[in-house]
Amino acid sequence: MNIGFYPGSFDPFTNGHLHVVKSASKLFDKVIIGIGINSTKSRHFSKEVIEDAIKQCLIDENLSNVDVISYNNLSIDAAISCNCNYIIRGLRNDMDYHYEENIAQINEELSNLDTIYIRSGKYGFISSTMIMDLIKNHRNVSKYVPKAIIQKLNII
Repeated sequence: MNIGFYPGSFDPFTNGHLHVVKSASKLFDKVIIGIGINSTKSRHFSKEVIEDAIKQCLIDENLSNVDVISYNNLSIDAAISCNCNYIIRGLRNDMDYHYEENIAQINEELSNLDTIYIRSGKYGFISSTMIMDLIKNHRNVSKYVPKAIIQKLNII
């Protein structure tokens, strides 16, 4: 069974993230979304609230081969503990690729897990940071964030 692990802070989970998950769900028998800690960012929403919101999004999208977990250790350790074969990473642009490729090389050296990149498609311009700026300035984000996320996080 091929199992992919899609780690991130998902703060918040965007349509770009959803696009990656939908694509991955067609490629893998099972996909696990791992909500982790990014030491360079402070969270806007708790992991528990994000996890609940993503689970509702997966139900709404009928993505039955996708699960969500939270973890506090390295992404590769969480992936290994879930018996994953691959790490999944979304790419928005070439800057993402260069950043992600460095992490992928370290992850592969430490764990022998290869990284699969999936483009964010037409949502490549969306970032969680951009979404948070829009939310803080009371702008509508419904074009960029799944409905379940908006409802569960109580955002505009």
